[in-house]
Amino acid sequence: MRSSNFGIIPNISKSFETGLLLDIFRRICFSRYFDLGLINAANEKLVTSMVYLSLGQESISAALSKAIPEYLIFAQHRCHDTYLSFGGNPEKLRDELLCLPSGSSKGRAGSNCLQCFENNVSMFGHHGLIGENVPLGVGAALGSGKPVVCIFGDGAAEEDYVFSAMGFAVTHKLPVLFVCEDNNLSILTTVEVRRSWSVTNVAKALGMPGIDITDDPWTIYKKTQELKNNLPAFINIYTCRARWHVGTGIDNPPEWDRFKIVKDELNGLGLSDQIAKIEEEAKTSMEKLWDKKLLQKLSKK
Repeated sequence: MRSSNFGIIPNISKSFETGLLLDIFRRICFSRYFDLGLINAANEKLVTSMVYLSLGQESISAALSKAIPEYLIFAQHRCHDTYLSFGGNPEKLRDELLCLPSGSSKGRAGSNCLQCFENNVSMFGHHGLIGENVPLGVGAALGSGKPVVCIFGDGAAEEDYVFSAMGFAVTHKLPVLFVCEDNNLSILTTVEVRRSWSVTNVAKALGMPGIDITDDPWTIYKKTQELKNNLPAFINIYTCRARWHVGTGIDNPPEWDRFKIVKDELNGLGLSDQIAKIEEEAKTSMEKLWDKKLLQKLSKK
């Protein structure tokens, strides 16, 4: 079932306005080059805290942030891309990873518990238990009446918190979109070794719409727009983690490279010049953000 084109709507990118195509690509680029800069800083020992990289999975949050920008966000540990795509300040994220008081949580939360309450963003951190962001998000929807997105991984879906929270959301007809970033790995153990059942089938059995797609941003955007009118709902998105579960190393080459696939598609639409400019801007800005001399100066404060 896992493949680079599973569930993709054929030729869907051709139906998008150029501005939306490029804005999603811009968000992918900024998340990608943030993490590439972070990798260099961590390898240079300038960042010594634990890091959970979004590299390889950036298209998901880039698309979600355009489809549901007003939602309350309950993400989990691999969430640099969620923070950045929805409008978080990259300098505050960098400083959080440097354990500085100018960080997004005053340097006390680190990579896996990010929060943001600026630029009209409401992203709530969590205390690190796998999957516990899901009942927190469901509770927020119950208490506030506002729409919520809960983002978690395929390993977290197996924890006790998730399905009980989903069932509660169905019973009370709460406005929650549940999104599983399914990279097929719980640290290093694949889904087929861990379980014989499908999260999507369980979500459907609980009484909510559920779909399986891959991490094509245009399909994610389209399906999210459809499902947000029928909440609660569940999307399982096949994606590829490019680096270790925690840290900067590489286990194996990813099954596919969504960044390259997206670039190839946009090039095919005649947008080569625009995407080259966007990518260069992202690369340049993140190189400045992660400048070695700047990091050494910040670390001495």
